[in-house]
Amino acid sequence: MHNIFKMENNTSTIEMLFEKAEEYTRTTVELMKLQAVDKAADVTSSLLSRIVVSIVFVLFAFLFNIGLSLWVGEFLGKAYYGFFIVSSFYLLVAIILYIVKDKALKTPIRNFIIVRMLKKN
Repeated sequence: MHNIFKMENNTSTIEMLFEKAEEYTRTTVELMKLQAVDKAADVTSSLLSRIVVSIVFVLFAFLFNIGLSLWVGEFLGKAYYGFFIVSSFYLLVAIILYIVKDKALKTPIRNFIIVRMLKKN
């Protein structure tokens, strides 16, 4: 009779351990989901804020370049000469960026995303 109680006690202990392990697993999975959502939100918000600042800068640069083109064109006697010179400069910049795009653009962006994803709170 004493062995029966001991056996039931062992069975309930094992069941309790399985329940605790199952609860721990569910909690861990939920925590991982929340951490993934937090990291995704952090990376997305960082990228979007940089995109907004970049758009404002691009608008400034666009208007500045129109003014610069008109100013250079005024010195050369024809407005469109200024636009040709400024656009030729940007063509040269685009060619250089294309040549070094992996080192100058892809790697820093990839590293930024990795650092953000692995950042501890």
